[in-house]
Amino acid sequence: MKSITLKEALIQLKKGAMTVKEICHACQQRLEKTRKLNIFISETQSEDLLRQIQSSEQAYVKGTAKALEGIPLAFKDNFCTQGVHTTCASKMLFNYVPPYDATMVTKCKEAGGIIVGKTNMDEFAMGSGSLDSSVGPVINPWNLTVPTSNSTETASSSEISAIETSPVWYIAGGSSGGSAAAVAAGTCLAAFGSDTGGSTRNPASHCGVVGLKPTYGLLSRHGLIPLVNSMDVPGIVTKTVEDSAIMLNVVAGHDIMDSTSVSSTHSPFHISRDLDLSKLHIGLPKEFQRLEMSEDVLLLWKKTADILEKAGAKVSEVSMPHAQYCILCYHVLCCCEVASNFARYDGIEYGLRYGSELSTEELYAESRHKGFNNVVRGRILAGNYFLLKKNYNKYFIKAQKVRRLISKDFKSVFSSGVDLLLTPTTLSDAPLHSWFTQEDNRTRCEEQDIFTTPANMAGVPAISLPLGLSKQGLPISLQISGPHFSESLMLSLAHWLESQAQFSHLNLEFLDQAAISSNIVQ
Repeated sequence: MKSITLKEALIQLKKGAMTVKEICHACQQRLEKTRKLNIFISETQSEDLLRQIQSSEQAYVKGTAKALEGIPLAFKDNFCTQGVHTTCASKMLFNYVPPYDATMVTKCKEAGGIIVGKTNMDEFAMGSGSLDSSVGPVINPWNLTVPTSNSTETASSSEISAIETSPVWYIAGGSSGGSAAAVAAGTCLAAFGSDTGGSTRNPASHCGVVGLKPTYGLLSRHGLIPLVNSMDVPGIVTKTVEDSAIMLNVVAGHDIMDSTSVSSTHSPFHISRDLDLSKLHIGLPKEFQRLEMSEDVLLLWKKTADILEKAGAKVSEVSMPHAQYCILCYHVLCCCEVASNFARYDGIEYGLRYGSELSTEELYAESRHKGFNNVVRGRILAGNYFLLKKNYNKYFIKAQKVRRLISKDFKSVFSSGVDLLLTPTTLSDAPLHSWFTQEDNRTRCEEQDIFTTPANMAGVPAISLPLGLSKQGLPISLQISGPHFSESLMLSLAHWLESQAQFSHLNLEFLDQAAISSNIVQ
């Protein structure tokens, strides 16, 4: 049960070999045993969970089960959930309870999915480590030396402090670290993150699970609290590529509530079981061969390219000359949109209000100072600087032009006969917390998102999948990207590689034992 996939669970439920209650109970047990990982910000109340379970079990009895009937799911805490706190891991939204569900939440509920909780993240999705959260960092489930807690509540401040000062632990990646850790630790069978510059694929890589960023507009952003409107995409985290395809088919499509969602209907996304590799041309961008890349990742990239070539695919080096400017361009555009989006959090219209006795300007300043962390404040300040009249053309307009060139790089490569691109997802396996925090948030984001931001800039789909282990025994992943709306082909190749790699997911029983026997767990 502990290693079951979403597809396997649906098969067992339809056959009557397992019940919804058994699956949800197993996930709840995992949640309790991994509470010290600080994966969830909030959890579904037991009464509501029981109601959802009973409804799904009745659906199977009556033969009316839907596409995700009885499947435990989790959502990153920047997706609005009606009547349930949605905080973005920030003090600014600590008491925010949305009056509506995000479209992704609605579609999953309508398909019979059972939401078990809201996952931890970097505050307002600004980060690549899931460390900058108001409730403390997310711990990578692959790490075996983490503090524990007997509490049934979110980690206390003393426990968070103990985590942060622990001698050795690996980060989960970010900003959707909670969602990736939730799937890796078996607390749910699929989870949603958001992906603005790699925030779903990065933690998926570090936690050894599959992270899918669909084509921009294929999934509705309605109810996803915005970071960068022109790049934000709901991301899907699962154990396998097949599970990603199942989830994608449930949630993809037009939404009247999102003007940027696709207007036309699309065919269901299918994984080809008889993929003819001899008809595929795979590109390896030479600009992605970075000196900072770890030996493990470089070796996996080369080995996988060789496997594809030996299997009949055409594999060649391609050039994307503007990719080297992507991170700088992304930083400017991200900060500019953040400055605009976050003007609403003033303590009057939205968010934490601090100092009601102060003047209006003082209330604004104090509420934003108390409500935002240093990372968020820094991006707001940078964005406003870039948008000053004297800087507007020099930074914002120039960054927009570079973004267009990056998008043209993708179009040029794909129009030349290349079907898909194969690249690393991250420079290395999951970094140690002690190493990661030696630099500031922006520097780490530049390093961690170097391979993932180009897909967001161009709006093309990309998927990260674990294909091996590093010398430290941690997962390492590669990324496949393709032209707009090429999800079926991309998923098919990812599934073929997954079958070749036979990646060993985290041994959850071993994790339980390690958590019990760890010297840190006292």
